[in-house]
Amino acid sequence: MTTDTDEPTLTIDELAARAGVTVRTVRFYGTKGLLPPPVIGPRRVGHYGRRHLGRLALIEELQHQGMTLAAIERYLQQLPPDLSAHDLAIHRAVVASWAPDTVETVTREELERRAGRPLADADVERLAAMNVVSRDGDALRVDAGLLRLGVELLDVPLSQETILAARTTLIEHSRTAAHELSRLLRDAVAERDPGDVKSLSAHMHPLVVQALLTTFQRSLREELREWLDGDG
Repeated sequence: MTTDTDEPTLTIDELAARAGVTVRTVRFYGTKGLLPPPVIGPRRVGHYGRRHLGRLALIEELQHQGMTLAAIERYLQQLPPDLSAHDLAIHRAVVASWAPDTVETVTREELERRAGRPLADADVERLAAMNVVSRDGDALRVDAGLLRLGVELLDVPLSQETILAARTTLIEHSRTAAHELSRLLRDAVAERDPGDVKSLSAHMHPLVVQALLTTFQRSLREELREWLDGDG
């Protein structure tokens, strides 16, 4: 497992299992420079942490967008090499925003493979409560864009009721923000050619998502700081 301080404690086998890839893939990405080298511990055993998991998740998302390995290499080379797991998650969220909603029907075994871990019945029920998966006879319909987030939330020490309430709050406020931003952009391009409007929309989408994520991240950090400072 990994710690909150991002101390590398995963072996290469554990990292591959958590990321849903093979050990060979991890080694290949390492030789290509897509993953930072592991921390070498006792007996020359390499250990990996949350930043490695974050990089693997980002690579997977870029592959889902249809990017070639060469394009992924160029993309990652533009990122600071010491990005935290948190910052990598933000980059992955921005990349995921480029893709249309994707719902796929999979078996329980395939769901666990994509999740990178075994899933108990209670885990699947919790994912269903978060609308990440739904039952389709003996199969499962999974929202590919939400799966990794849902799996990570399984380990968050909060009740399911709290997580669902937080989800409702986020949806309500994000829809309000999306409506206002859409109105502003629509008014700004009202006189333009429809083709130009479509091109501008495609260009602005990831930029707006990144702006929203960054703004929310900073606002949440300030709220948490005030809360913790207030508690002494």
